[in-house]
Amino acid sequence: MSSSSVPALQPVVVRDLVVSYGGRTVLDGIDLTAQPGRRIGLVGENGAGKSTLLRAISGDLPARATTSGEITRPDDLVLLTQEPPFSDAHTIAEVLAMTLRPLRDAVAAVERLAERLDDPQAEAAYARALEFALDHDAWDADRRSLAAAEQLGLDALDHDRRVGSLSGGQRTRLAIATMMTRRPLALLLDEPTNHLDDAAVEVLTAFLADLPGVVLFASHDRVFLDDAATDLVDLDPTAFGTDGRGGRRFGGGWTAYEQTRRDARLRWEEAWVAQQEELDRLRAATRIGTSTIAPGRGPTDGDKFIHHFKGQNVERTLARRKRDAQRRLEEAEREQVRKPPAPLRLGTALTGAAAGGRVVVARDLVVAGRLALPRLDLLAGDHLLLTGPNGSGKSTLLGVLSGRIAPTGGAVDVGARRVAELTQDPEFADPGRSAVDTYRALVGDELADGRPLRELGLLHPRDHARPVGLLSVGQRRRLTLAVAVAAGPDLLLLDEPTNHISLTLVGELEEAVGASPGTVVVASHDRWLRRRWEGATLALG
Repeated sequence: MSSSSVPALQPVVVRDLVVSYGGRTVLDGIDLTAQPGRRIGLVGENGAGKSTLLRAISGDLPARATTSGEITRPDDLVLLTQEPPFSDAHTIAEVLAMTLRPLRDAVAAVERLAERLDDPQAEAAYARALEFALDHDAWDADRRSLAAAEQLGLDALDHDRRVGSLSGGQRTRLAIATMMTRRPLALLLDEPTNHLDDAAVEVLTAFLADLPGVVLFASHDRVFLDDAATDLVDLDPTAFGTDGRGGRRFGGGWTAYEQTRRDARLRWEEAWVAQQEELDRLRAATRIGTSTIAPGRGPTDGDKFIHHFKGQNVERTLARRKRDAQRRLEEAEREQVRKPPAPLRLGTALTGAAAGGRVVVARDLVVAGRLALPRLDLLAGDHLLLTGPNGSGKSTLLGVLSGRIAPTGGAVDVGARRVAELTQDPEFADPGRSAVDTYRALVGDELADGRPLRELGLLHPRDHARPVGLLSVGQRRRLTLAVAVAAGPDLLLLDEPTNHISLTLVGELEEAVGASPGTVVVASHDRWLRRRWEGATLALG
């Protein structure tokens, strides 16, 4: 990109942003400055407002949202949501052509208007077209489009295929290809690595590092946060903030921030305990008696006058000490930090106890066009990680083992008594039903009473009464996981279990998988999880 385009780069600035839905405040007083050349990762618990902030910056909030505050942003801004914005009816070729059209038009306008620079109106139009073309490196757009398609594996697809026929990973890769072609001056990404394999994530990371404008993204991908982010902003920080001093911003990636966050939590807990001890001491000081001021035996008859005189001094001293203690108590109560809230923690084992023998036996298993697996044997208590590129059949195999998908060839025998599956895209029949009532309907009254939703530690109690249609994707995944593990299954099937799950819960979920006595099969692209996996691994495709 030409250096002459650099002055056109502008920051994204958010000042005192408040966003509410139906009286419920999602973002409250957010301040953020994202400078060109910085790649800022948004982190925080599910429901903290990461997607809402991205939509607010892009001007894409739904009409029912109430907002206040100020936002300034570059005109050339692109938002990639978790659902890429293409019509299902468009073909791959049409999407790529629509992306190239304004860039080709800009080049054509520059060449056409260059012959009319003696006309003042044409000269102004030429300057605008040239600035756009330089900012977006438009002369190189066709080459970038072809290179992006090749790097992301889109060249292997029939470009006459309609978007509606593509998998989630293919749709995301198509969206990334359009961004790499256009090179916007500001780019907002919501969970961009979901559904992507390692090669595609590496392509995306390299592209973002080379982009000179603003990059702001929300992600649960810990390796991506380490590799791509120059800064992190936590939308759900502790009292000490993301930086340990009250601010939300941290300079660095996830690994460094995780340690800083643990240290800040420890300081918060220690500060609260020390303050409670001081408050207890001050409260006791407001209740002191005269015996504390003048200890010892009472006076004899000859000492009564002296004692009366001294006793007045003791009473005055006592009153003064009580006033001082009360003043310091009130000051300490005003300045005390709030009690650290108990973090939402996984409160259940993921599986029941392992039975004996073989749980899964499969031979020459085929699902036409989706999966071909010569052999699979799983013993009770085995833990298996499925890896492989998009389209290699990981989700399909889980569906076959759960009974959701029927094989078209071969044989499979699942001997587990209770099988539970966590799918990537949970759906609920009645989106208006509350989370707790949905849980009860899916697991049954007896199990809902024996293992109530609140005890599983997967969904915050404040969200139990909310309709499932109003829950975030991550909250719906937590609810689906609660349903899956409620009965203590013998065979637990997890499809991309770390997608959309808060980073705090992800670590606990990974530990719980490792400690599960039952049989667990996990399909995952999560590089963090795969680098630490201690069980067997099966690479498909």
